[in-house]
This record gives sequence, C-alpha cells and structure tokens, in this order.
Amino acid sequence: MSLLSINQIDHIYFTPKQATKVLEDITINVEEGEFISFLGPSGCGKTTLLSIIAGLLQPSKGTVQLKGKTSKDSIAEIGYMLQQDYLFPWKTIEENVLIGLKISNKFTKENKSKTLNLLKDMGLPEVEKLYPPQLSGGMRQRVALVRTLATDPKLLLLDEPFSALDYQTKLKLEDLVFTTLKSFKKTALLVTHDIGEAIAMSDKIILLKANPGRVAKTFSVPKEIRELVPFKARQHQEYTSLFPHIWKELEQLEQ
Repeated sequence: MSLLSINQIDHIYFTPKQATKVLEDITINVEEGEFISFLGPSGCGKTTLLSIIAGLLQPSKGTVQLKGKTSKDSIAEIGYMLQQDYLFPWKTIEENVLIGLKISNKFTKENKSKTLNLLKDMGLPEVEKLYPPQLSGGMRQRVALVRTLATDPKLLLLDEPFSALDYQTKLKLEDLVFTTLKSFKKTALLVTHDIGEAIAMSDKIILLKANPGRVAKTFSVPKEIRELVPFKARQHQEYTSLFPHIWKELEQLEQ
C-alpha cells in the first residue's frame, strides 16, 4: 500500500454567479520516503490540492488516504509548511516550536528535548528565548520547519516555503530542508514555481495543466541528481539536460 493515495479528485469552487472547476481527475500514489514536486501555471490548483490532502478542504469528488485513513482522520500525521512562517510574534521561539506538541497531546520531556535539539541542528543555537521579530526571514523559516517536524508527521506539505527569501538564503535552506527530510526519512510534497528547485530537491516532478487542473506529465528525476544535495544537483549535467525539457513542457501548458 502506498503511503498516500489520491484517487480521482475533482474540486469545484462555487460563487453566487458561477461554478469553477479547479481540479479534475487527479490520481497520484506517493510512496514512503518520496519527495514529489508539483509544477504548473497559475490557476492549475496546486495549493488547492495540498489543502485537500491536508484535510482542510473536502473535495467535490474522490478520496485521499494516508496509510488507508482519510485526510480528516490523519490531520495529526500531516505537517504543513507555508510561504509565510506564521510564527506568533508575542511568543518566544521555544513556545512557538512546542505549540504543535501541546495541541496534539504529544508534549513530553523527551519530545521537548528533541525539538529544542533540532533547533541547534538547524543552526539556531541559543534562540529559544528570542522572539520571531528578532530573527531573519531564513532563520524564521528554519524555526517553522522545526515546529512542523516536532510532532513527527508522516507527510510534509511544503507550499512555496522558500519563495519569499533572497536567492542565497533560499539555496542554503533548500540544502538544509533536503538533508533534514532525508535523515528523518520523511515523505514530502512541494508546490513551487521554480523548475530548478523542483529538479534539485525531488524524486519525481508532476506537471499540472490549468482550467481545470489535471496531471499533464510526470518526470522521474535521474538518480545521479537525487543523490546530491540541491546546490550540487544544480551543477550536474543531468540537471542541465532536464531543465529545458521541463521548461518546454510548461510553456506548452501555458499556451
């Protein structure tokens, strides 16, 4: 059984004047430990799909199952990291990263210690008593990742988590997130507009077309790239070959 099974998902947004179909017949199976990226033009429903997987939206049709359980029953096993860090500015960094443990009733001395040690592993020593406004954007995103990992979710959903950062910080954080998720053997889905990011971080890339959003094509990233951290992957010849191919496919989808 796949870790995540997305079966024939349709979704329609209704307004007083019209109904807009944003997703149609999305069927995807994700294996444990896979890192999959979604690419596609604006309006193809990438974020809507993540919201459905997270159990935040009920699809108009179809099912999502995580290890055989519905999204609604699996919310505690899914971590969601967004473009904005959504840290509470009035709470210390320690209080922010421990929130998930407390909400999910997983707060123990052992889990607290693991979470605070993870801050140090992320290159954030001695920040526990600081407040979010005292940290840079890249540091805050690292805190957000620690908060997401604290509850030990089976599946991580990443919705353009690096897009608001400067390019150098973005590249460093890509490497950090990649190595952290691999070391924890986590399964992750990434929504991005960055072809290079998708190639450098993923095992598989799914292209979605728009109006309505459908799976257009799936690319398997060569093993030679998958074994490298993203920064080094971007320098590999296989990366250079795959990039224009995906670019061309996306251009055709936008026409």
